[in-house]
Amino acid sequence: MATEVVSVIGGERVADVVRRTPSTNPARLSDVVGTVGSAGPEVLVKATEAARDAQAAWAATPAPQRGQVIANVGRLMTANKERLAALVTREIGKPIAEARGEVQEIIDTCDFFVGEGRRLYGQTVPSEMPDKQLFTFRRPVGTVVVITAGNFPVAVPSWYIVPALLCGNTVVWKPAEYSAVVSDAFYEIFAHSGVPAGVFNVVYADGPDTFTGLEQALQAGLVNKVGFTGSSAVGSRIGELCGRHLQTPCLELGGKNPMVITEDADLDLAVEGALFSGFGTAGQRCTSLGTVIVHESVHDDFVARFSRAVADAPMGDPAQDVLFGPLLDEKFAAGFEKSLGWIAAHHQVIGATGRVTADNPRSGFVGDAAAGLFYHPVIVDGVRADDELFMNETFGPVVGITTYSSLDEAIALGNKSGYGLSSSIYTTDPNKAFRFAQGISAGMVSVNNSTSGAEAHLPFGGNGKSGNGSRQSGIWVLDQFTRWQSLNWDYSGKLQKAQMDTETVEADLSFQLL
Repeated sequence: MATEVVSVIGGERVADVVRRTPSTNPARLSDVVGTVGSAGPEVLVKATEAARDAQAAWAATPAPQRGQVIANVGRLMTANKERLAALVTREIGKPIAEARGEVQEIIDTCDFFVGEGRRLYGQTVPSEMPDKQLFTFRRPVGTVVVITAGNFPVAVPSWYIVPALLCGNTVVWKPAEYSAVVSDAFYEIFAHSGVPAGVFNVVYADGPDTFTGLEQALQAGLVNKVGFTGSSAVGSRIGELCGRHLQTPCLELGGKNPMVITEDADLDLAVEGALFSGFGTAGQRCTSLGTVIVHESVHDDFVARFSRAVADAPMGDPAQDVLFGPLLDEKFAAGFEKSLGWIAAHHQVIGATGRVTADNPRSGFVGDAAAGLFYHPVIVDGVRADDELFMNETFGPVVGITTYSSLDEAIALGNKSGYGLSSSIYTTDPNKAFRFAQGISAGMVSVNNSTSGAEAHLPFGGNGKSGNGSRQSGIWVLDQFTRWQSLNWDYSGKLQKAQMDTETVEADLSFQLL
């Protein structure tokens, strides 16, 4: 019998449901993983109220003890790694090897932030006055609303939730409805790790109800920070909403990530990187490769090698050893088909396009293509800088290719779309690598590596249409979930006025050596 998933507020399941929808396995659409009971906007408001009520006591818990809770989360994630990974594969169709890596990302994040419970450092600062001391402290921001997509249903939420809880904040999490069953499993691990009731709450709702509930909660003064991972269009609306309340959200948005291949690149290595970053997770990562920008002198050689690699790549049943499986959900399949409509007459399409069917087969397909949302990997050569396919995120298994003649031209092409999340350059020349890193607008740069791939202790985030400059992961995310407080303590017994009562040191500044 399929699981029914409903919101959790203050440790209690919420009966208020406006509709029930099935969450299906995209690799086998007949497999109903669970039923999602979606709530209306009032439930999100109630969740923020519960989080607000629990926040003071959680903030008063010593940070090292909060770190022990995060350690418990990491231990339970380790114990449940295979079960959680299998559920990720079943509900969103991510290949099992990638699903295991995603759960490992949570464990790595917990391992990192366990220590930060003893390192939420402030500073002592010398005063310009005698008998006076200055201090700085990190304080929790308060109540945090986290809204995440389902392509990374457990790893990306952990980037927000783990540091937010460690810093003394309470959390209301709104995961994607199409990954609700695995989200509920993620919540249960936290709930059994010692997180008090009300400190971590989960609300399942659609986009419009989430936005309305967030708007009402902000208006009521119940929310102090919003973290959002999703499309640039929705992120822009959330940024506007938060701005009206003088808040800066943490926005991790889409990408059109370029890969530059220079004339001196190791082409076999570049093909390996392009294959993984272009078609891993069926191209449904925010860091997926968008356009290969290859030097004109090696274009033909690269395309020939890349085409062979894509044709030979195993795809299909995500429970088996494949490069990629299905698209996440029917709505993403529809969106990807729209992207395929951007292919124009001047493009050279390499390989089949569209859904894998008996009439449109894929050689070497693993499993039953007719059972799920499987789409052919597509290479589109001859992409131009003003093409829709060049300028827009596609969120599916399609990679464009264009050429360049000078590195400055390649950098300009890499920046043209306005996205600025991830980027990559393949070169054996350090000069080119550093020039590229200096000129590209992306928040993340890889040299001789793919556009995809993050580590728990490195800042993650983008600029332009990819985000507002906020960063996740590592010590840098602490600035999202804490605010600095300065303290000056004057024990002189009198009022000392800075800049006014400060003694100055006299000097003869006209002195010159003979």
